[in-house]
Amino acid sequence: MRVAGIMSGTSLDGIDVAVVEITGRGQSTTIEPVALGGIPYSAALRRAILSVSNTDTHTARIARLHFLLGELYAAAVHAVCREHSIDVASIDLIGCHGQTIFHDGAGVRFLGKKTAATLQIGDGSVVAELTGVPVVSDFRTRDVAAGGNGAPLVPFVDYFLFSDRKLGRVALNIGGIANITALPPDADASEVTAFDTGPGNMVIDELASRYSKGKAKFDRAGKMASAGEPSESLLKVLLRGPFFRERPPKSAGREQFGAEFVDRLIGSGLKPPDLIATATAFTAAAVAAGINRFVQPHMDVDELIASGGGVHNASIMAYLAAFLPGVKIRTSDEFGIDIDGKEAIAFAILAYETWRRRPSNLPSATGATHPVILGKISF
Repeated sequence: MRVAGIMSGTSLDGIDVAVVEITGRGQSTTIEPVALGGIPYSAALRRAILSVSNTDTHTARIARLHFLLGELYAAAVHAVCREHSIDVASIDLIGCHGQTIFHDGAGVRFLGKKTAATLQIGDGSVVAELTGVPVVSDFRTRDVAAGGNGAPLVPFVDYFLFSDRKLGRVALNIGGIANITALPPDADASEVTAFDTGPGNMVIDELASRYSKGKAKFDRAGKMASAGEPSESLLKVLLRGPFFRERPPKSAGREQFGAEFVDRLIGSGLKPPDLIATATAFTAAAVAAGINRFVQPHMDVDELIASGGGVHNASIMAYLAAFLPGVKIRTSDEFGIDIDGKEAIAFAILAYETWRRRPSNLPSATGATHPVILGKISF
């Protein structure tokens, strides 16, 4: 089955599209990449998304972005197909994650009842109409309804891509938020654990943008961080934050590490290069802390397999190696999974499972009470 996966993450840098051929099921599933590409977000669109993300806004603005993003997702599929000389009609199914504008998997008291909530915009029906292909979207809601965090969902894919009979592995994705999947040797799916470790690129990107007055959207290759020295005292304070004391399953987003968090960092008075260096070390240290506290007591970690945009940041990767001595650092590229396309590939696979009417959340990762079939289908 030929499936396209669409992903736009918390980094707000653009839309990734992966087209893959999928056969089989579970551990016997085979993935053959066909095409990978996407389109960037404009500065105006990025600002518009931020203006409705975990903030006071108007329902009209959310509704308009909901439809506009659907159009842009469809345009991204058409663009990738043109670039690789693929007929859109050859695609059997599309999996579209959508753009998260609010996520609180743990829940709070609301109108007298503890309520968890998640919202991804970018309407699947619009994508289906403009591509002529059935679309699976809104993946996270059913897991939240089943008592889960609605995240992370990619561990289902990590399990059959990277698990090994002899090696203990951790799959790491460094997007806007960083998350890990712990894969014990010869593990059953019920033994897989996963959780968000804290910020990935999100805080670094925001600092780079503010200090460059919008000229830089991110710290390319970690060069800004390499020009500074991290503050050990501030790093210790950050790692004592409440999120890091929570036990998995847990998830994070702009609600914990968005603009308000960055405002507090800037208030520390550190020089820009030193603050970016500290934020970069913080990303890696949070990953290491999550592994040390919640993974290594239960399994030996032989290898860490990294993917996501943060892999391009040499400073993050160097800090990871320093904070995780004895762990072999690898990338998903070594397993045939593009580091920039892994999450788009993952949502193609999750859509495939939904189409086959098979559950694809891992309750051990999300905290859901039972496995569920994810998403809604637009024909």
